[in-house]
Amino acid sequence: MPSAMSDAAQPVGKRGVVGWALFDWATQPYYTLVVTFLFAPYFVNGFMSDPAHAQSLWAFATSAAQLLTAVLAPVLGAIVDAGLRRKPWIGVFSAMLIIGLGGLWFAVPGSTAAVPLVLVSFGIATLGVELATQFNNAMMPGLVSARRLGRLSGLAWAVGYAGGLVSLALVAGLLVTSPHTGKTLFGLDPILALDTATREGDRLVGPFSALWYLVFVLPMFLFTPDRRSTPAAVNPVREGLGRLLQSLRELLRAHRNVALFLLARMLYADGCAAVFSFGAIYAASVFGWGVTELGLFGIILTVAAFFGAGLGGLVDDNVGSKRVIVAGLLIFIVGSLGVLSVDPDEIFFFVPVTEKVDGGGLFASTGERVLLSFALLIGIALGPIQASSRTLLARICPPAQTTEFFGFFSFSGKVTAFAAPLAIGIVTTLTDSQRLGISISLVFLIVGLLLLLPVRSSR
Repeated sequence: MPSAMSDAAQPVGKRGVVGWALFDWATQPYYTLVVTFLFAPYFVNGFMSDPAHAQSLWAFATSAAQLLTAVLAPVLGAIVDAGLRRKPWIGVFSAMLIIGLGGLWFAVPGSTAAVPLVLVSFGIATLGVELATQFNNAMMPGLVSARRLGRLSGLAWAVGYAGGLVSLALVAGLLVTSPHTGKTLFGLDPILALDTATREGDRLVGPFSALWYLVFVLPMFLFTPDRRSTPAAVNPVREGLGRLLQSLRELLRAHRNVALFLLARMLYADGCAAVFSFGAIYAASVFGWGVTELGLFGIILTVAAFFGAGLGGLVDDNVGSKRVIVAGLLIFIVGSLGVLSVDPDEIFFFVPVTEKVDGGGLFASTGERVLLSFALLIGIALGPIQASSRTLLARICPPAQTTEFFGFFSFSGKVTAFAAPLAIGIVTTLTDSQRLGISISLVFLIVGLLLLLPVRSSR
């Protein structure tokens, strides 16, 4: 059986490794600016007039895109493992990401006719970034030795969070303005003459993220070697689908440990994504945060995630991927409960506090400070969970089927990724409560953690 290192097209130097890690830097503005801290809260609290209805629509769009990703990921992974290179596929999905991000520009406040276009654009961008990430992840085992996989994965996640931090500081600090003051997060006039009335700063988040990705993904295409050329099947689609069915049978029969891990990851990854995606929306709705508060909130959490990912990668190689994931999930669950325990006049669900006063300063109220403290735990835990999950699969999957199993990995992260946003949308719609809607994600986190416990962390 070929070794994990045999998948590299040539000996990988520093430029190849750095180019691969920069892929996370390139994609992070999609997650940081669009999904979490700027555009999603703007969609819910600025683009549309009814926040609860807007959260439901955003959740339904997210669930549809994630469901389609879940269906396509393992199929495409099996087809590529039949003898095709990975970079051309990354190129196709990169184009989808760029086009989808560009469509977010049309989210003019009050333009109900633009709602379908914006949601479809977001779905296309989501599909593009997730599938491109699958094929980039599959390149990882061919870049370094197995003993350094944890550090490489943690480094890439840390680089990604650094990219999110820099892009957030640029956009929130120099471009996006508060609709009330006309100033950026840094208290400056925007460097571009943007129309505050039509929220051009918020709408520019999508095109900015597209341009950022286009620039910083180039080193991966230029310097990171693709898999070694292999004789392609006469019909790679037929062979790939046949291998997929065979691999599914083998997964359940001969790779039960991997199957159990993928099942656990399927649930806890969905819960993590839901909390992180809707947490900023919840905070913005509870405390009426604008671009200044959201920008600073995002910077603080991204810094926490950066250090968490870097530290988690180092610890991973010493204590093992599984232990890092378990510890990260416990911290993440505590942080999530803490965030959801806060509302305008209570903390810890029933302890009364003074409500936020207009003009009181940034994060001046007790509720805001408590929410921020628990959110820091989420930020610190998320990086190690993501990085060590990728590393654990690379260590326990069959080396000759790396892309295919990373397709299962993507599938496991997406097959129920539609379920948590869908559940959030349904519960939010039925109860008209954003808190109750988001709290559903805790079920996914807890069940995923329990299923992870019996997983063995070696082949």
